[in-house]
Amino acid sequence: MKHETDFVRSFQWLQAVAYDTSKKNGFHAKDRKDDIEQNAMRLALIHSEVSECLEAMRHGNPPDDHIPDFTGAEAELADVIIRIMDMAQTNKLNVANAVIAKMNYNTTRPYKHGNKVI
Repeated sequence: MKHETDFVRSFQWLQAVAYDTSKKNGFHAKDRKDDIEQNAMRLALIHSEVSECLEAMRHGNPPDDHIPDFTGAEAELADVIIRIMDMAQTNKLNVANAVIAKMNYNTTRPYKHGNKVI
């Protein structure tokens, strides 16, 4: 479908931009795509952004300090996506198409994935 192709193309372009910005700021000096320590650090940073989102919401979700037109939760979730894009570009992961495939798969799952409580 066209919207899926547009999403993938846009995501992949933004993924490259996120990586280039990160590299320009010195965060890819020792890149090796299979380096487990680097990937563990990247995943920990993704997790920290999720935690920062939770903290923003716990404190009433005020405007973000750096981009005040957006709430803290919006800014932190944006950081999560940017870090995911950067990691995907670093490791040559096809996250954009995986998002489409996973969303399509999720439409086939039972109510609450067959669990009573989520």
